[in-house]
Amino acid sequence: MSQQGIPFLFIRGGSSRGPYFKRSDLPESLDALSEVLINVVGSGHPLNIDGIGGGNAVTTKVAMLSESDDDWADIDYFFAQVSVEDKLVDFKPTCGNIMIGVGPAAIEMGLLQPTGDITEVKVRAVNTGAKIIATVQTPGGQVNYAGDTAIDGVPGAAAPIGLEFTEVAGSNTGKFLPTGQVLNHTEGVDVTCMDFAMPMVIAKASDFGITGYESQKELDANKYLFMQIEKVRLAAAQEMGMGDCSQSVTPKFGLVAPAQHGGSLSTRYFMPWSTHPTLAVTGSQCFAACALTPGSIAYDLWQAPSENTVKLTLEHPLGNMEVVMNTQNESGSVKPVSATLVRTARLLAKGEVFVPQH
Repeated sequence: MSQQGIPFLFIRGGSSRGPYFKRSDLPESLDALSEVLINVVGSGHPLNIDGIGGGNAVTTKVAMLSESDDDWADIDYFFAQVSVEDKLVDFKPTCGNIMIGVGPAAIEMGLLQPTGDITEVKVRAVNTGAKIIATVQTPGGQVNYAGDTAIDGVPGAAAPIGLEFTEVAGSNTGKFLPTGQVLNHTEGVDVTCMDFAMPMVIAKASDFGITGYESQKELDANKYLFMQIEKVRLAAAQEMGMGDCSQSVTPKFGLVAPAQHGGSLSTRYFMPWSTHPTLAVTGSQCFAACALTPGSIAYDLWQAPSENTVKLTLEHPLGNMEVVMNTQNESGSVKPVSATLVRTARLLAKGEVFVPQH
């Protein structure tokens, strides 16, 4: 045979989509795995014409699942971000949007049996160690995808999937504030470097000469902006103890501005070399944690309530994303602990995807 077929599910999770595999159907070696995923996605071409990627960073994501050996978790979720054009695979981050499809995928794959009309799936994110509880509708022992829950950036409506993220503070760098400070002055710009669900460098849009209300298309056309962002991102990564991140999508970069349409905060999220069309689930949690942390770059852009449970509405280019944050007050300081979101997923296709035999 000149090609080899690999069983997969093709799932939209939140505002991203990609193939979901059983980890056991793929090579153990990360080098060999990278080659397989590059071929699956078709990385190396702007349209991913020789693979099933969609020519955008939100459509070149891969989930790999297995039964967990962790005492707490049911499923291990290993994530890979494949580049659109550069034939690179990054195993450092996790992805919250693709995470939304993990519960349905695990049930569809037979890795987990439904437990009633609602099935709770405990997931360990292998890349970061984060723990997530997903609540999936499974009437009659089958995953239900139909419903009336709509999320901005995705057409139509589907069944709701509840997600509770725990143990996400410092999940990548080991510290909620990797630099040890709430505010850093990096390459002439004030930033907050934070690791909550996703390590991020967050700055004010106005400090980069923009409003923070621009569309994805307008931002992606601003090449000077991306040069500025990358300069600050790479310098901040060094300060965060992450080393040379020129070939890594982490830390991600975010810009904030006062809310424009009645939300808590206006956000723009970068992946980092293009603008996210909406907002990453992990990034939303980090933005929210930043907004709740006194002295941060985002704290003075809104009126933070004093409650321990706070719902934030984060504005993005195509609408809003709501995040419920649970916090603790330690010695007069607010500390984000966990986050809850409701999103949707849909099974799009299943079968085999083919890669060259070699």
